[in-house]
Amino acid sequence: MEQTHTTHHGAAATPGAQRRVLVVEDDATIVEAVSARLRAEGFLVQTATDGPAAVEAAEAWQPDLMVLDVMLPGFDGLEVCRRVQARRPVPVLMLTARDDETDMLVGLGVGADDYMTKPFSMRELAARVHVLLRRVERAALAATTPRSGILRLGELEIDHAQRRVRVRAEDVHLTPTEFDLLVCLAGSPRAVLSREQLLAEVWDWADASGTRTVDSHIKALRRKIGAERIRTVHGVGYALETPAP
Repeated sequence: MEQTHTTHHGAAATPGAQRRVLVVEDDATIVEAVSARLRAEGFLVQTATDGPAAVEAAEAWQPDLMVLDVMLPGFDGLEVCRRVQARRPVPVLMLTARDDETDMLVGLGVGADDYMTKPFSMRELAARVHVLLRRVERAALAATTPRSGILRLGELEIDHAQRRVRVRAEDVHLTPTEFDLLVCLAGSPRAVLSREQLLAEVWDWADASGTRTVDSHIKALRRKIGAERIRTVHGVGYALETPAP
């Protein structure tokens, strides 16, 4: 495990303003490539190559974001994500070697915010890291400038100020990404939003290659709030169903 020093490529920032990224990956080639790209983007980077070391590094270093491989020695990335999120919420970009939707849904279910399937481009990885951090900033700002009231759509209740969701008066735990996705859909109830619109609004990401990310997050959200509440319009996108007036 190594801690890098300040770099002056890309987005220059004072050391106090630099964001910390913990890269957890046991493939030395990938670790080197990811770390180099993130350093060039102006991030401070620390690395870990197995599950226990990752949890220890997250506790000691308090990263702003984790890039986390699913397959690790010791215990896997899903368990790392569970343990880290139980102590302190951290945005997680999960890396998986298999293009397996079940793996993706499990990862999102334990608190990952996004995922990428290997092989991936370093340009896209860097872009997604920036997007995740911007979302955290937006959520923090929203918490200090709460929108008035609570949105109620039948048995679904969205509390913007506390970023809480209830279904039939029961709290539903959503990841920050799932909450933002639900709020986006709820902003235009019953209207169909395309995958590209959702990518732009929620992920701030305009590349159509990310549409499968939208699909996986929608599936994870359906599991939590009820599949019947989100309608699929094949070939177009999704709509939040609400009770008829």
